[in-house]
Amino acid sequence: MSGVARALALLAVLGVLAAPAAAQQTGGRPSAKARDDRSQPLTVDADTMERFGKEGLVIFTGNVVARQDNSVQYAGRMEVYLDEKGDRVLRTVSTGAVRIITKDCRTATARRAEYFDLEQRVVLLGNARVWQEDNVVSGETITIYLSQDRSVVQGGKQERVKAVFYPRDEKANGGGAARRPADGCKN
Repeated sequence: MSGVARALALLAVLGVLAAPAAAQQTGGRPSAKARDDRSQPLTVDADTMERFGKEGLVIFTGNVVARQDNSVQYAGRMEVYLDEKGDRVLRTVSTGAVRIITKDCRTATARRAEYFDLEQRVVLLGNARVWQEDNVVSGETITIYLSQDRSVVQGGKQERVKAVFYPRDEKANGGGAARRPADGCKN
């Protein structure tokens, strides 16, 4: 795999999966700042990495930790599907207790996270949950349409969708902006 293809694959894995938590909590699309964060260095640690050139597939397994610009994703396994030339990420799939923490301290968890580049769609599957501080949205599936500024949360057979939003104290919180711990997130 060329250095360019590897960089594209890894940037998409973390950069896009960090965006859903932010988009879900703000009810909107990722900010221009969030898109710029993809130019930051990326580090992926895993027990193993396996590349299948003909299939255009790279698989990271075992305690996968991907970090970029103080955002982090944890998973047991991460699959990156590339186009025929290996230059562009088409899809990523993360499984095994997926946890994403963005640099602004938003957190998402699910059993599985899928990203579809052409559709700009992220799907969190299996006990999906997105929260920041006490505000939380949960359901069996959370689908985020990044380019449409839209998200859909679906309940499962056992549980309905649940959302809890606390009002912001605009005076104490500098005009209603999200609070960020002085020492950063615990990721």
